[in-house]
Amino acid sequence: MNILVINAGSSSLKYQLMNPDTGDVTAKGLCERIGLDGRLNHKVIASGKKLVKDIPMPTHKEAIEAVMDILVDSEYGVIKSVDEIDAVGHRVLHGGDKFVASCIIDDACKQAIRDCIPLGPLHNPANLMGIEACEKAMPGKPQVAVFDTAFHMTMPPKAYRYAIPTKYYTEDHLRRYGFHGTSHRFVSKRCIELMGGKNADKIIVCHLGNGSSLSAVKDGKCQDTSMGLSPLAGVPMGTRAGDIDTCVAQFIMNKEGISADECLNMLNKKSGVLALSGVSSDFRDIEAAADQGNEDCKLALEKFAYEVKKYIGAYAAALGGLDCLVFTAGVGENSGSMRARICEGLEYLGVKIDAEKNKLRGEEVIISTPDSKVTVWVIPTNEELMIAQDTAELAR
Repeated sequence: MNILVINAGSSSLKYQLMNPDTGDVTAKGLCERIGLDGRLNHKVIASGKKLVKDIPMPTHKEAIEAVMDILVDSEYGVIKSVDEIDAVGHRVLHGGDKFVASCIIDDACKQAIRDCIPLGPLHNPANLMGIEACEKAMPGKPQVAVFDTAFHMTMPPKAYRYAIPTKYYTEDHLRRYGFHGTSHRFVSKRCIELMGGKNADKIIVCHLGNGSSLSAVKDGKCQDTSMGLSPLAGVPMGTRAGDIDTCVAQFIMNKEGISADECLNMLNKKSGVLALSGVSSDFRDIEAAADQGNEDCKLALEKFAYEVKKYIGAYAAALGGLDCLVFTAGVGENSGSMRARICEGLEYLGVKIDAEKNKLRGEEVIISTPDSKVTVWVIPTNEELMIAQDTAELAR
């Protein structure tokens, strides 16, 4: 079965053609600068062939057409006809409280995604453009929406409700939603599989990268997560501030004479470890500078690890214990030093790290010692495979 996985942004479109049963990717790429001049970056996995080509892409429609053309191209293609694509899976950021699982896309689904635009103003419009472009390019082909928020819809009200006047919840649906849900679902599910279903009832997943979030998972269901109404909440990230006193925003707006939107732009794009380090939003750059003695970079790393550690402690309390601690995503999978910083001081929970195993990067591996009461995993995430599997199941 061939599933085309689409992740549409406002001016970009990522794609992968994959087998949902084996996880094998045959081709993948990126359409960028949509609405400007347009560029296609395409890679054939088996041969390693790559193509970078400037193609006019005034809208997502032309981007999808470029993807269809390259997939059947005589030199860079991997299928003979678009008919060989069985279904298309779309990553959709925000499903609000309307979607608790992935669904076949129909008119009602698209309207619900539109209704969630106030909750996901940057992403949902682009996701819709990707969906509609695929519908035009492949009429009649099954299309599936996989929502970033869906996995977190099992949270109880005590976790997702904000302590603000009820009308903002009932009328405007303001609540904790959480994001990276497809990653958290894939990783927690994989952890349970790897543990053979034993000693994996209480899991904390640390999705750590340029965007970071944690989730508390009990019996395979999310109980709490660090991001909130938007991806701004939680731990400090590459450029996002994470949790702050809202009066900080009020003070800055009053002092600088800026609008709420301008302040949010600063908190989303000019804060986080970028602001603390003064060097970069990339943890690799910050670690390199810290090793050279940069005190601001040392603080950025210490702050990040400290905030992640606090969430782990809080979620262990919320779960009533901890069986597995899982690291995933760019930083979680590749930075042994950050994993060590985070786990240092968690011995009271029963966490003991094997220093040699912790040096491994990007592998599915247990990095805790045999006598550790908590099994500590590194599990590479694969959101595209999760999307493909959901799409295949619904399309079948």
